[in-house]
Amino acid sequence: MGRKKKTLHDYAAEFSELAVRRQLLQRGAAGEPAVVETLYCTSCQLPMRVRRDRILEHLSSGRHYRNRRLLRQHGLRGPLLLSAGPDSPGLPLQLDAPSLLSPPSFILTGTSAGYAMVPSPPSCHKPLVPLQPVTPTVSTAPPREDPTPSTSASRPSALPAFRTRTSAPEASDSAVPASQHSGGIGLALFGIGLADKALFQSLLEENGCCLLYVVEDQLEEVQRAFGAEFLAGTRVLRQQDAGAALSDQRVSGAVICSPPEEASEIVIDALRAGKGVFCEGLPSLDRQRAGACFDEADRCGRPLVCGFYKRFDPALQFLRRKVRDSRALGRIHRVGTVSSTYPAAAPSLLRAAGGIFYNAAVHDIDIVSLLLGESAPDTIFSLGHAFCADLAQLKDADTVAISMKFRSGAIVTLDVSQHCTKTCDHRLEVHGSQGTLRVDNQNPLGITEHGTSVSLCSQTQADRYRDAHRELFRHFLRTLKGTEPPAVTKEQVLCAIRVAAAAQQSWRTGSAVDLRSEATDAPVIKTEIM
Repeated sequence: MGRKKKTLHDYAAEFSELAVRRQLLQRGAAGEPAVVETLYCTSCQLPMRVRRDRILEHLSSGRHYRNRRLLRQHGLRGPLLLSAGPDSPGLPLQLDAPSLLSPPSFILTGTSAGYAMVPSPPSCHKPLVPLQPVTPTVSTAPPREDPTPSTSASRPSALPAFRTRTSAPEASDSAVPASQHSGGIGLALFGIGLADKALFQSLLEENGCCLLYVVEDQLEEVQRAFGAEFLAGTRVLRQQDAGAALSDQRVSGAVICSPPEEASEIVIDALRAGKGVFCEGLPSLDRQRAGACFDEADRCGRPLVCGFYKRFDPALQFLRRKVRDSRALGRIHRVGTVSSTYPAAAPSLLRAAGGIFYNAAVHDIDIVSLLLGESAPDTIFSLGHAFCADLAQLKDADTVAISMKFRSGAIVTLDVSQHCTKTCDHRLEVHGSQGTLRVDNQNPLGITEHGTSVSLCSQTQADRYRDAHRELFRHFLRTLKGTEPPAVTKEQVLCAIRVAAAAQQSWRTGSAVDLRSEATDAPVIKTEIM
């Protein structure tokens, strides 16, 4: 006697994320209607093959996790599926049309002041049962008026709210009511081109926040960074309409990923609008302008968090506790870092971010200052070269070596490069009078080749520092709640800018720079290194 074949209802009873849907089909002009049952995922609204391995694969996928998280985050529920009842015979599911496995897609079109979203042309295959729009949780608070300005009587200047995959293409494009965002912190994102992918991942996965606005003139950048199905209740604005995001009372914080030459103005505008600010890069390459941003934050009583992400890396935090708190290495003699990026940043993006000294080396400068407990070195000397012809034309470097000597006598060497094959290379060594500590490359597989520390598994910059970016982003959310002050101070940011500027000057002049002089605007060129 063989084993009883499992029905669709058996699978629906076993997996809480699945349900059975019924549809009446006509067999012909004179045929009798037939009932067809399908197994569906209630979070993703996708039909499932009746195979246990395929079901488990889908339920453990990132797409299913994100859709389920978005439903819970915004207090939504999936459309109710019609059940045939446990007594009805189960029908095997046959899906020969690949379009049934594809979610509804959208096309973004530009307008004079924003973007509009329209459903893509319908497929030749129809879903078995029409999708129903999701319904929000009941709330007594009336929805807030849309703060976005309109330049046309027929279309607003902002992009209508993105819909998740659980929404029907024919559903309304109106904005999500403010009551749906009451459980999280409302955020506005300014600029996308220079942002790290790990930051986007934190925005998508963090449950304590809700992205209400994206301010970006380049639509392709928005499409590259986010998929429309991941942004629920988010509007895309052009830079000229950024005031709409800052004037929205639902927005508590601004995440700024714009180039440093533009970031300072946006930082000050956001602070004056009463928003806390997270600046992924430097607020400005000019020390005076960057200091004005922190002064404005103090005057407005709002937090300003600078994106020195490496100090939030778990391995480097442990190393700092060993070196600074427990004094496990005694007196520090030497510190060496290697930071090779993979994949290499585009020359135009590297240049827009301030070049290799302000975009990459500044993070290692910040880490070394934390480890040594000293703000700036006495002497700094740099060598560099542009192996990339495009960067050479921009008069910038893609590979630099920076040597520094601090007042305590510690000698520091920073190797920074935009060229790395297969995987990123990030290492740090601290040598002291009582021992040595080393942070090696992160190795996801634990497999090495030819006895080296380089993993066979390719690892990008975003993968290596994903935990650091996540913890930095959570720190920013805590500053918005007022539970902790910004970890990066004004003095630390200004010092890092000063050292990066001196390193760049040393590379351009070919001479060491003495930072012991108080005249920081005109550093003294050393003729002899003690």
